Order: sequence, then structure tokens, then C-alpha cells
Amino acid sequence: MAARPNEGRKRKAPKLYRVGLDFRIHKPPGWQMENFAALGAGPVLMSPRGKRSFPPLSETPRLLIDKSLGRPPVDWELFHDFWLVSDRMKSVLEAVDGEGVAFLRCETRSLRGGAPVYWLCDVVRRLDVINEEESIVKLLDDGTDFRRYDNMADSSFVFREEAIGSAHIFRARFLERVICDQAMKDACKAAGLKGLSFGDAYHNW
Repeated sequence: MAARPNEGRKRKAPKLYRVGLDFRIHKPPGWQMENFAALGAGPVLMSPRGKRSFPPLSETPRLLIDKSLGRPPVDWELFHDFWLVSDRMKSVLEAVDGEGVAFLRCETRSLRGGAPVYWLCDVVRRLDVINEEESIVKLLDDGTDFRRYDNMADSSFVFREEAIGSAHIFRARFLERVICDQAMKDACKAAGLKGLSFGDAYHNW
């Protein structure tokens, strides 16, 4: 029997992207967390060490959005150790891979009336996906569980496909960067989401 054209061929590894900010947007966003000091999170809002999640907060985050403070916020904004996302950004993330993300709704208001809904967002899935034997990496070890890869300019990463499985968005263990696949990128592009950039996940940049 003749072999089928694709028989014996290795399945092509999925394309992976590092998700970051769109640095073409130069103006500062027109919003501020009005009750940040009252949240009880300290000077920086960070995920608890060792596990991605929101820290305990004393109040619901309250966001003032107004053009007097700067440009209108886009769908994906950086806020300390987390992201601030629009309602439509949340919808896309939940539709493509809801198990990989967590959300905390903010109270929003504007000096001129109604304000759009925004959420604090965290990419909570952390996967041990870096093939250290084939990658060019240096692991910094301070003797605790908080190890990380050195942020060397010449670092390169090879991902273990079997560790990714069906995940569409995740953080790499010891690397912390947010990584997504083609399906997530395509969904964000199709929805016309603003504020994101998709770069090379395989090298530092």
C-alpha cells in the first residue's frame, strides 16, 4: 500500500508568541486607581510569591477614567504585576482559554458620566515548558523556590510541546513572561483588540 502524503511526518510545533504592550502607544493612559493605598497591598500590587493569583485586598479597586488624565485606556494595559483589561478583552480570553486567566472587576467612574467596565487580569497558568537542555539559558538560584532565568540578551528558548498541551495562554516557569499560541493571537486580532503586541517567544527582546 502506498504511504499517505503526511504519513511519517512530524507534526509542526505550534507557533508561540510573547504577549506584551503595544509600545507604539506613547501617551500615558487616562486612568488612575483612586483607592490604591486603601487596598492594603503595599507599594506594589503583586501576585503572592509561588502562585499566580490576586493578593487579598481590603476594598474593590476603584478606577477613575477620564480624558483629562490622558488618552482613553485600551483593551490591554499594564498595572503593576497584573493587566488591566476591557470587557471585550476579557470575553476573548475567556472564550479561547478561560482556565488560564483570572479576573477581578474594578469599580469604574468618569468625571463626565458613565465609564467603561475594566477588570484586573492575571494569567494564572504556569507551565514547566522550557527544555533547558536545548535552550540557551542560565538559571539564577538564590537558594529559595523563587528561581528564575537570567534575562540575558542572548538567551533562547526551546519549548516542550507536550507540556503545553491544549493551553492557549500561559506563563513559563522561571520566566514569568506571558506566552500565547496562534489561536489566541488570531482571536485578539479578529476582535480588533488594542494595546497588545505579539513578539518572538523564543528569544529575549
